[in-house]
Amino acid sequence: MSSQQQSEHSQHLKKIDKVVIRAVEPDDFIGIKEIYEQPGAYYGTLQMPYPSAQTWQERLAHTSPGASNLVACIDGRTVGNIGLYPDNNLRRRHVAYLGMGVHDEFVGRGIGQRLMDAVIDLADNWINLQRLELTVYTDNERAIRLYERMGFVREGVLRRYAFRDGEYVDALSMARLKA
Repeated sequence: MSSQQQSEHSQHLKKIDKVVIRAVEPDDFIGIKEIYEQPGAYYGTLQMPYPSAQTWQERLAHTSPGASNLVACIDGRTVGNIGLYPDNNLRRRHVAYLGMGVHDEFVGRGIGQRLMDAVIDLADNWINLQRLELTVYTDNERAIRLYERMGFVREGVLRRYAFRDGEYVDALSMARLKA
């Protein structure tokens, strides 16, 4: 790689300053669909390839009660999303599960960090959740590092958790307890 290519590559990977985190709006289904059309996004989540706009439109219209869904936008373009889904069981109302996706073009540029910061602020300071849970594939090292920086700890390995790209893969169960 030439020095000019390295410089351009480094420039591309720099953190982005002008990220707006906001609540999901009904019209965001197209941007969220575009995120999960990306091979890295569906490879790292339980989403299926080739999502339809109708599927995402219906998901956003029928969000579970108490859920908080946020998007990360740059110049009006949706580049990431995160959802916080409180447990409906009376004995687990202090717990929520979260899921996140970032557009492949923006991975490694601080979008996931910004989304996690926002959802943890909601959980800790506005909803008073005591425990956040997530599941991540064991080979998704970038995501695992982010979650550990955010205070999540590994609680166990879920063997053959999901079928992905022709084989069963393991996942980690991780959780963060409010300090």
